[in-house]
Order: sequence, then C-alpha cells, then structure tokens
Amino acid sequence: MFKHVFGSGFLVRTAHTVLTWAVTLVLFLHDTDLRKQESRGELLQPVLFVLLVLVSVLLYFAVSLMDPGFVFSDSDAKFTLGVSEEEQEMILQTPKAMRQRRCGYCLLQQPMRAKHCLTCKHCVRRYDHHCPWIENCVGERNHRWFIIYLGVQLITLIWGFHLAWSGFSYAPTWSLWLQQNGFLLAAFCLVAVFSVVVVLLLGSHLYLVSCNTTTWEFMSRHRISYLKHCGADENPFDQGISRNLWSFFCLCRTVAWEKVYFREGSDPV
Repeated sequence: MFKHVFGSGFLVRTAHTVLTWAVTLVLFLHDTDLRKQESRGELLQPVLFVLLVLVSVLLYFAVSLMDPGFVFSDSDAKFTLGVSEEEQEMILQTPKAMRQRRCGYCLLQQPMRAKHCLTCKHCVRRYDHHCPWIENCVGERNHRWFIIYLGVQLITLIWGFHLAWSGFSYAPTWSLWLQQNGFLLAAFCLVAVFSVVVVLLLGSHLYLVSCNTTTWEFMSRHRISYLKHCGADENPFDQGISRNLWSFFCLCRTVAWEKVYFREGSDPV
C-alpha cells in the first residue's frame, strides 16, 4: 500500500493537487464573482466551490489508489455469480482460443475481458486502459468512479472558467492589462485546455459504457480472441443502452463475463 502511495505516481498526484489548489487560489485572489460575493458576506457559492474542488481532489486520490480489479490468484478468475454447471460445461466446450487462458506474464488464469498491464504488472478485470494521469489502471472496480471523477472535474472546470472570465479587469494598454491579469489569464487558459480534454474523455467513456465495451476492446477488437470473430457492429456484451448504464453505475459487483458472453441464444463461433 505504501509503495503504491509513494511510488512513481507520488509526484503526479502531488502536482495534480498543487495545480488544482493554485488555480483555486488565483480565482479567489482576483476580483472574480466569488471574491465579490465573499466581500459582501455572501458565502454560499464560495463555500460550495471550495467543497467541489475538495471533492474533486478526493475523488482523484480515490481513483488513483483504488484496486482497479487486479487478479491476484486463480480463484479470482473462477466463474461466479450464478453460472450454472450446464453453462460452465458449455464454456469449457468452446474453442480453446475463447476459454480462460493463463497470462504469459503473471501465469494466472485470465478472466474474460481481463488484460495484463505491463505498468502495473497485474492482470486487470474488465481492463479499460492504464491512465498515466492517475498512475493506475482503469478497470472493473474503479471505472465508474473514474467517470464520476471526470464529471465532478468538468463541473469544477466550467465553474472555474466562468469565474476566470468574470475576473478580467480593464486596462488602457496591453502591457498594463497583462500585468493586472497575467496570473488570471494563465489560469483561464489552463482551465480551458483541461475542460476540452475532460469533455472529450467523459464523452468517449460514456459512449463506450452505453455500448458495454472498453477502450481496449474498442481499439484492439481485431486482436482479441473473443471479439475478432464478431462482426464490425456486433458486441456480445451489449444488453441495451439503459441496461448497460444501469449495470455499470448501479450494480457494484464482480461480473462473470463468460455468462454474459455465452448467454442463451448467443453464438460463440
């Protein structure tokens, strides 16, 4: 645990925290809407903004330090959650390429939709991607929290964008304007860039979740044994948009994806 906290990601997490609070401080020090409300004794919005920033930072640390669904032993890869003996027998009779395989790196049984991460040195259940910004994999256990973090971060950034815009003051010359608004302009540009990045990330992840697919599966389906035989528009895990979203956000459990893949009526070949 301590190795995970103080390892290579420690500097990234520290930089994220310092940058977040530095931008927040700039927004409070300049004559933005929050500063005006604070000077008038109206503390509701300033307090809400600080709490939103705090929640964003806490969610960042939670997602970056959370177990994304590491497979530590063969027992973690067993078929659970109500897979009947008949269904297990059907799974065992499928072509060898689509059965559970042993990972070539950690030598453990690999559940369906899992992938070995060379950075984390573990197989991850329902692997999505390894995110360098959080220095952790995004997988079955932390993917929903990653999206919630992106949503909270986007709200914070949009609010910060509005605050930075409201804080720009007039000056008769460009040089004087830059002296008065230099730090606020830097915060404005930083917030604008991060807002675009977060919008793209959040939009793409919500789309993939609504289809019940992952970034890895979307980008590499032609190389994945259980997907490369499927048609271009065929996804064996898709259960409809509403059910996909409900299962992802509301059902906190480990899923036996083999059961979904070989559900009644599906054709594994």
